[in-house]
Amino acid sequence: TRVIAEELKPDIIQIGNEINSGLLHPFGHIIQNPEQFKRLLSIAIGGVRSQSPETQIMIHYAGISGADWFYEQVQELDFDLIGLSYYPMWHGKSLTELKAILQSLTGRYERPVVIAETAYPFTLDWNDFTNNIVGLESQLILPDYPATPTGQLNFLTDLKATVQEVNGGVGLCYWAPEWIAWKGPQAPDGSPWENQALFDFGNKALPALSVFKTD
Repeated sequence: TRVIAEELKPDIIQIGNEINSGLLHPFGHIIQNPEQFKRLLSIAIGGVRSQSPETQIMIHYAGISGADWFYEQVQELDFDLIGLSYYPMWHGKSLTELKAILQSLTGRYERPVVIAETAYPFTLDWNDFTNNIVGLESQLILPDYPATPTGQLNFLTDLKATVQEVNGGVGLCYWAPEWIAWKGPQAPDGSPWENQALFDFGNKALPALSVFKTD
């Protein structure tokens, strides 16, 4: 962690990725070894602070169910940002519920919040022979956000607005926007995500990419 912080001097660094159950199992399991879990996080946080004091530190939880309990466990640690993954097919299809939870977390733990991972399909078709993670209408938020380029754009636009409406909401990050069918149309071991990329099957930028424009 010290090496990464020293070499890259990132604006934001997360300690572990989606660490709902902890990290470096079994030593840092959040239930089996809660004090060791927090100790490992503290050591890594110290490494960042010593090498790149301007870097903001994020602790990243996957989903919204259970997030309040999780951040209660780590609230005394020295970190700057709450990071949450939000995928509708796994974490719920209500942006209203999401907003309420984000507001509750920022209020209770007095830290800004970022949607650290999200994605949404622009089609339910495929561009290789690798099974896609999202391929069913039941995984979508319908009728508001169909699996079309416009549906993908509207989902990200509304999700961004939802986060920005939260007192302490920072923004969002898109997971694997470039994970196109990179191995060719016949590949059984290519991309399970090409229909959720931000580039269409001709590798042209989709309208949803405009959500990330800055002034």
